[in-house]
Amino acid sequence: MGEKSKKGGWCGWIIALVVVAAAAGAIVVLFMKKHNGSGSDAASGASEKKYGDALKIAMQFFDVQKSGKLVNNKISWRGDSAVKDGSQEKLDLSQGMYDAGDHMKFNFPMAYTATVLSWAILEYGNQMKGVGQLEPAEDSLKWITDYLINCHPKDDVLYIQVGDADADHKCWDRPEDMTEARPLIQINASTPGTEVAAETAAAMAAASLVFKSKNSAYSSNLLKHAKQLFTFADKHRGTYSENIPEVATYYNSTGYGDELLWAASWLYHATGDQIYFDYATGKNADSFGNFGNPTWFSWDNKLAGTQVLLSRVSFFNSKVSNSDTLQQYKKTAEAVMCGLLPKSPTATSSRTDSGLIWITEWNALQHPVASAFLAVLYSDYMLTSKTDKMTCDGNEYTPSDLRKFAMSQANYVLGDNPAKMSYLVGYGDKYPQYVHHRGASIPTDANTNCKEGWKYLDSTEPNPNVATGALVGGPFLNETYIDSRNNSVQGEPTTYNSAVVVALLSGLVSTSSVVQSFT
Repeated sequence: MGEKSKKGGWCGWIIALVVVAAAAGAIVVLFMKKHNGSGSDAASGASEKKYGDALKIAMQFFDVQKSGKLVNNKISWRGDSAVKDGSQEKLDLSQGMYDAGDHMKFNFPMAYTATVLSWAILEYGNQMKGVGQLEPAEDSLKWITDYLINCHPKDDVLYIQVGDADADHKCWDRPEDMTEARPLIQINASTPGTEVAAETAAAMAAASLVFKSKNSAYSSNLLKHAKQLFTFADKHRGTYSENIPEVATYYNSTGYGDELLWAASWLYHATGDQIYFDYATGKNADSFGNFGNPTWFSWDNKLAGTQVLLSRVSFFNSKVSNSDTLQQYKKTAEAVMCGLLPKSPTATSSRTDSGLIWITEWNALQHPVASAFLAVLYSDYMLTSKTDKMTCDGNEYTPSDLRKFAMSQANYVLGDNPAKMSYLVGYGDKYPQYVHHRGASIPTDANTNCKEGWKYLDSTEPNPNVATGALVGGPFLNETYIDSRNNSVQGEPTTYNSAVVVALLSGLVSTSSVVQSFT
């Protein structure tokens, strides 16, 4: 009897231990699902590595797009190009970056690229540094800002374009081989272009913060130009695409009020001067703020970006956080967030069946990626300020909800989509092979001129050079993608797409708090 009881007790202990271990395992699984998101790899090591790997790839497209005499060139099929740009006006406009698959320098979207890249560095520089991408990001930013400084030779003169778009698009050649004329377009007091001047001011103000601790003289020079350009933009108001009609075909502006508020907001962050805060929250906010009406963040419309950027002030600066207008910015930023969250009562219906935000057929991925970047930012502002929730028409949502939305858009881009294809060239096993990009499509040893290169556009062979890091235009609303070099609607990458995808991926590399001040 006693012996039997001993055996029975020993077995019972084993069974009990097994049950306890199983229960503990179940609790761990439930905990991980709760915090990582059931059915996703949110915030896991594998997920973070994925975004870090993608970031390393995305950053390379800036090198692909560089104009001028290349320094420490990392792209084997690229070389020096456009080294005489600006020479007719005794200016060095050789640097900067080509806009897309062509050889144009359109400063309106290029300046936006610099502003967004600066913002990403300021918010997520530590994450970039953790995967070895902070220095490349700063180098790429400086390649643009060096050019923008040279585009501003006088207080009220700003060169805003290099190249003739019509002539440029009649050629299919490598940038290293182009021989077509490279005319310049400027804005000035008699031919104003407020949105380009203001966006350039925003870029320089934001970049001045990036370089403040590393190169104070350069930072001060950027800030000087930013202030001058903002004064120029505000004093001589006019829509650049109305005053210079030839630019409207490619980057037509829908208005300059958003750029003025955006630039003033960045100048406030860069200087702390009350004058810029008052500008962004005074009568100009009444005129241009469009409060209560969510908009899409893009090279043309900066309102959503401005609302999130000024929400940062509301979250972290108690001295001015009670400003009624500042609260209107924050309230509208939350309306933007509520529109993005798929389960929100006010969720936008502008998305594919698989959940990708989808606004336009041309360059479809710009809006979901830019929106996801803003969502990550807002999520991190909430976390850092210990704001547990936000409300959308009575329903409550957490920072984690915003992050999950942002991850869903990033994951779609990286291959979690019906096509099972990465839209980031060079990432994953399957990505576009026929990217609409001249330099990528022509062999480096080809001897072609403007006209002879067209055979490479029509070639049935994949691109001989990989435009690594290019974020292509993306899928149609029905989630199909036609991988054809002639399909510029879906297959042409842009430099400003690279800015928003680099910003998004940097925010997803790891979960951490953001700095409460840029200075």
